Amino acid sequence: MRLLLILLFSTFILFASDKANDVKVQIIEKILLEVSIGAELIIWSNNQVLLSSIGKNTQLKTTENYNNANLVVLDEHLENRQKYEQKHIFVLNYSLLSEIEQSFGALFWKKGRANIILLEPRLKLQGIEISQELEPYLEEKIW
Repeated sequence: MRLLLILLFSTFILFASDKANDVKVQIIEKILLEVSIGAELIIWSNNQVLLSSIGKNTQLKTTENYNNANLVVLDEHLENRQKYEQKHIFVLNYSLLSEIEQSFGALFWKKGRANIILLEPRLKLQGIEISQELEPYLEEKIW
C-alpha cells in the first residue's frame, strides 16, 4: 500500500513539474515572438530542456551551438562571460538581469506568479523592437 502511495505521489509531482515547465516555455515563446532584433531570431539556451521545448515551435529557430545564436536565454551565468558580447540576452532569473548588463529582459517567478521585465534603455541601446503587447512590461530601470 505504501509503495502504491509513493508511486502515485511521485507520478503526480512529475506531471506537475512538466506542466510548470510547459507554462514557462509558452510564456518565453510568446515574448520571443513579439521581439524583433532586425534579423531572424536564432535562439540558444544553457537550459537544454528549455531549448528543446522551444525548438518544437515551428516559428522559432533554435541552435545547439552558442556561436550560431543571436539571442541567448540564460538561467545561470556562463563560465566565460566574454561570450556575452555581441548577443542579445534574455534571462530567467531576476538577479541575472542586474548582473548581466547585456540582458534586455527577464522572466522570473515571484510569489507563484510569472513576472516579466523588459528594460527600455537596454532595448533601445541594442536596437531591439517590441510589439505593443509587451509594452506593459517596459521598465526604465531594475527595481
